[in-house]
Amino acid sequence: MQQLVRELNEASETYYNGQSELMTDYEWDARFDELKRLETESGTTLPDSPTQKVSEDTISGQKEEHEFAALSLAKTKQTSELIKWAEDRPIWISWKLDGLTLVVTYDGGRLQKVVTRGNGHIGTNITHLSKAINGIPQQIGYQGHIVIRGEAVISYEDFERFLMESGEDYANPRNLASGSLTLKDAEEVRQRHIQWIPFTLVYTELDINSWGDRMAWLDEQGFKTVERLFLEHPDDSAVESGIAAFTQKVTSKQNPYPVDGLVICYDDTAYAQTGSVTGHHATRAGLAFKWQDEAADTVLQEIEWSCAASTISPVAIFQPVELEGTTVKRASLCNISECERLGIGGPGTQLSVIKANKIIPKVIAVTQSVGAFEVPHECPVCHAEAKIRQSESGTKTLHCMNAACPAKQLKKFARFVSKEGMNIDGISEQTLSKFINLGWVSEYADIYELRQHILDLSRMEGFGEKSASNIMRSIEKSRNVEAHRLLYALNIPLCGLDVCKRLLSAYSLSDLVGEATKQGADLFSQPAEPQDVFAHVNGIGPEKSAQFVCWFRDGGNLARYRRLLEKLQVTSPELAPTGNRCEGLTFVITGDVHHYKNRNELKAYIESQGGKVASAVSGSTSYLINNDVTSTSGKNKKAKELNIPIISEDEFLTAYGLIDN
Repeated sequence: MQQLVRELNEASETYYNGQSELMTDYEWDARFDELKRLETESGTTLPDSPTQKVSEDTISGQKEEHEFAALSLAKTKQTSELIKWAEDRPIWISWKLDGLTLVVTYDGGRLQKVVTRGNGHIGTNITHLSKAINGIPQQIGYQGHIVIRGEAVISYEDFERFLMESGEDYANPRNLASGSLTLKDAEEVRQRHIQWIPFTLVYTELDINSWGDRMAWLDEQGFKTVERLFLEHPDDSAVESGIAAFTQKVTSKQNPYPVDGLVICYDDTAYAQTGSVTGHHATRAGLAFKWQDEAADTVLQEIEWSCAASTISPVAIFQPVELEGTTVKRASLCNISECERLGIGGPGTQLSVIKANKIIPKVIAVTQSVGAFEVPHECPVCHAEAKIRQSESGTKTLHCMNAACPAKQLKKFARFVSKEGMNIDGISEQTLSKFINLGWVSEYADIYELRQHILDLSRMEGFGEKSASNIMRSIEKSRNVEAHRLLYALNIPLCGLDVCKRLLSAYSLSDLVGEATKQGADLFSQPAEPQDVFAHVNGIGPEKSAQFVCWFRDGGNLARYRRLLEKLQVTSPELAPTGNRCEGLTFVITGDVHHYKNRNELKAYIESQGGKVASAVSGSTSYLINNDVTSTSGKNKKAKELNIPIISEDEFLTAYGLIDN
């Protein structure tokens, strides 16, 4: 019993404070149930037993005593116990969200404070982070005093995105949500996309006795409360069908947020308050229902190392087993520390696996280890050196040392295929990650060569012939692309859709790239500084111009762009002139300019007036513009040979500019 208390408390401390997991939920529940059984049999409860206290977060900061104690719920895995507890009274079923409980208080329509649950009686005031947490409005319509309890959660999608972008190591969304609320920087917290979902109205001065009506009232105030189902007569059939409805949403991944069960509460809130408090549980406040995790034994075939961002994570590939109505043959092992904790060996190692909370395949135990667990010394994607790093909490992870590794560019590939970019439907970040790890995609142009892998793609888990064919059709369709979408898809820093459109309103795509990479047409013409090239275009300025030019002046970027361009048919908007002062004329510009910011601004004006600007003097040139008319430059010599008039900028402005004769 002492050992169980020690293990459970250590695991809870790490679990509720954003650190690495010491054991799975499955293992924790098994140990907890075993401790309860021993306490019942022996009639003894040890000091600090987790069966007698609320699991506590220890987030540092200003402590705050709760106005109403935030007690935990008793739990069951048996529907029969749930039905017995309901006493045939009207009940509600809602999600048991797997996050961090926050208590939010309003007075006079304004947010007063946000406090973590802590030990149920005293929590940590994190009001300074409230604006960084979605779902906590700063003002509401109701002017009285209300106290709301809700769960701060992070969706699976945002969790995966964060891991890919940051390269940090968190075991699950709940772990990340908890760890995020220890941060001091609100902007950093905002980037984690934490959502606060109210699950009960603790106090209001209004006379609302129905729990369902109280939740509906919160919705009217602008909150996004927890999903729920009303059962007026909770008999066997109603309860089982209600649980089945929620379970189906879990297994089909219709619910975006992590859950670890369901909560059942009475609709009659007055009756719910009449229960007693035992072991920090209010007996009628609610009952937590947790699914029975179905476990299966299997044999490890290999460990696949998958690279995302800078982290290389181990994935167990094992003999297929049936779990929760689906075939499972792979499960993430998270990191090196988790492999060592479980005692993972080599091929032939016997494993016990589950689908945690009906969703995530998870190795929960090694029943017999065979051979040695080997950590690779190189990245599986780019084959650069891989090194083990250890975090402050002691977690060991494997990292790729190559900054240019394609796996680290996953967010860029995701933008490339996005609706605003190349609009390739059917390719998610997860799918792109698979393509990259398989070596199919290392640059944008490779996406247009995926047809050679269509057979392998159709056989991949989660795909089939139909989905593979749909992806190929979408790729083929994207070959015809508008220029501004292509530029956006290239992930040029500071170049969003609006910037791309502005640039293309002044230049054609080929001219844009040509001007960006231009190195000077003769010995006396120097390439413009990056910040000057497109700074004259409305809404661009020197910083965006510099980023655009520097991107294309990078030899690797330019080569990859040209390889991509070979796969595409690019359409550009017609650059309609806004005037006709230069219509039918062709100019060549050389040397410095004084009235315009740079030669590109003068070029843009000529084109806006129906004229053309060429890079070299020829027989079709109408005028050479050069403020040094007597120069002996190559262009001046050529113009004199061909009897092309050489005019200064002032002469040009007088004849064709905005200065009248």
